[in-house]
Amino acid sequence: MIRDCDIKFVNKEITPFGGLSLFFKLLEKCHFDERLEQSGIPVQGSNRGYKPLQLILGLFAGVWCGASCFGHLDVVRYDTALCKLLGWERGADHRAYQRYFNKFSQAVNQRVFGELFRWFFSELLFDNYTLDFDSTVIVREGNQEGAAKGYNPKRPGRLSHHPLLAFISDVRMIANYWLRPGNTSASTNYLAFLEDTLSRLQGKRVGLVRMDSGFFTKDIIDNLEKKELPYIIACRFNNRIKYSLTHERAWVEVTDGLEISETTYQAGTWENPRRIIMVRQEIEKRPKAAGKQIRQLELFEDGNDFGRYRYSCFVTNLTLPAKIVYDSYRGRADSENRIKELKYDFSVDDFVTNNFWATEACGNFIVMAYNFMSLFRHALINSNKKHFLKTIRYELISTPAYLGKTRDKHILYLARSLKTRQSFLSIWKKIKDFSLPYDTGKS
Repeated sequence: MIRDCDIKFVNKEITPFGGLSLFFKLLEKCHFDERLEQSGIPVQGSNRGYKPLQLILGLFAGVWCGASCFGHLDVVRYDTALCKLLGWERGADHRAYQRYFNKFSQAVNQRVFGELFRWFFSELLFDNYTLDFDSTVIVREGNQEGAAKGYNPKRPGRLSHHPLLAFISDVRMIANYWLRPGNTSASTNYLAFLEDTLSRLQGKRVGLVRMDSGFFTKDIIDNLEKKELPYIIACRFNNRIKYSLTHERAWVEVTDGLEISETTYQAGTWENPRRIIMVRQEIEKRPKAAGKQIRQLELFEDGNDFGRYRYSCFVTNLTLPAKIVYDSYRGRADSENRIKELKYDFSVDDFVTNNFWATEACGNFIVMAYNFMSLFRHALINSNKKHFLKTIRYELISTPAYLGKTRDKHILYLARSLKTRQSFLSIWKKIKDFSLPYDTGKS
């Protein structure tokens, strides 16, 4: 039973998100405000409008605190203590964010985010990285611009957008984000997207490109080879590939229930044959195995094999042993974790307007917020645990605080237990010493 008590109110302005001070201090040390202004973002047409910097930082704050749509950004507006901490006279209404993003166009998005992402990754020291490409379906509830019926396995027939993303696996960051109509395939606009992504990562060497079967096309494979980029791409099954899989006899068992083989394969439109890595996993021994069952009984020489295995198949230009190629591709599954974080923790799918390019612009800023959070995890948290935003939100951001003032400076008073004060102070001290460029090899 709750203790019997009365309720009273106090006038002290307290924020439940005092831990955001850590993240805004990081942005300050990165000189994000200067870079944002230099990127050519749209300016307000009236002196009465909110400054673009405030709106972008307000979006960051809202997303980091758990806002899952534009309406929820009012949590920042009404948090007077947080507004004072950030030096704002007043917080912006959620409609101000929507009006501002309507100033973005396709050309503006290309210019602004090209500049911001190039700057961000130029300040991170890493090389020979793994680049994962993927697409995802974002279901729409209204008739937003670009929403259309297309590939939608979970909610067939619903309107959706189908964004394309590029992930840097080594640093758990996102290099590019393009919004696309819902009736586009996974590989649509890929070649332009690749060029744009590589331009954002200029000066860095690509050690490996990984893609799922949605990118198994001649144009994509030819383009990667022309650029001399190492790649592993999951094959889309056709009858010839199914026949090769089910008639292969040179399987090598690498672990109980998992066998690997390889062959060469030349599609009808290919100029040359290419190396194919084949994998089959026995369902009885590995019930959670990835891959597809082949259900066309006539393809099998031995009817007893029907339904026993799940099969996977990969085309590659790597010369490494087949097991290493397979293990390397399996690391691509982490991009699914990035997508889940973007959707469930950063709500990239719920910040939507009727304007297509406004929605894309907002999505890109959410991706920037994600990358800064990832930089925070890399540089400032000493732990082997995978700190997702949800964990960081509960352990750091959700810290009640109020802003006080002495004769010569402001003081942020934080409500933290004695056990956690030292770890919080440790992160604060690290931020004070933080500077770009940052060597990701330290993490």
